[in-house]
Amino acid sequence: MKPNHIGIIPDGNRRWAKIGGISEYLAHTTSGNYNNLLGLLNAAEKEGIKIFSLWAFSTENWKRNKGEINELFDVIERVVDNFNIAASQNKYKFIVIGRKEKLPVQLYHKIEKLEKITKNYTRMLVVVGVDYGGRDEILRAVNKAILRGKELDEKNFSKYLDTAGIPDQDLIIRTGGEKRLSGYMPF
Repeated sequence: MKPNHIGIIPDGNRRWAKIGGISEYLAHTTSGNYNNLLGLLNAAEKEGIKIFSLWAFSTENWKRNKGEINELFDVIERVVDNFNIAASQNKYKFIVIGRKEKLPVQLYHKIEKLEKITKNYTRMLVVVGVDYGGRDEILRAVNKAILRGKELDEKNFSKYLDTAGIPDQDLIIRTGGEKRLSGYMPF
């Protein structure tokens, strides 16, 4: 049976850069450029994948040095710009999960624009985690339910998650060879 939903945890860029003697920024821009991501989405679509998730920036990434954080946001912003430009051609629907409100204002607005202009596309659902962490998502969901005075069960709880309505992943690939999920979509 083919998977319906594949998730990618990009990992190992800094290790790859160190081994190759190149800058971390170049490693991030090489793996995270628009053409590579578009090729990956197109290949997934040819295999019948309907939902493709990608973790672009975790809540733990805030612990990195400010320069690297800015570089990562620069890479993400350039990719979002390209997908905004090519949205009507690609026809991929984008949903960004995580704490978008904590992102740089310009990036936040570009993400909002991408989600808005792609909301009716059906070619493939692309879920991107930006300032996303599974534990953070669960805590925010619990707090939303508490504020609304709701008693939680499994079904009700899932409605409060960033991933509400998105089917579970059938396959998760971590590119750097590590064998852990690091809190990626735990519920």
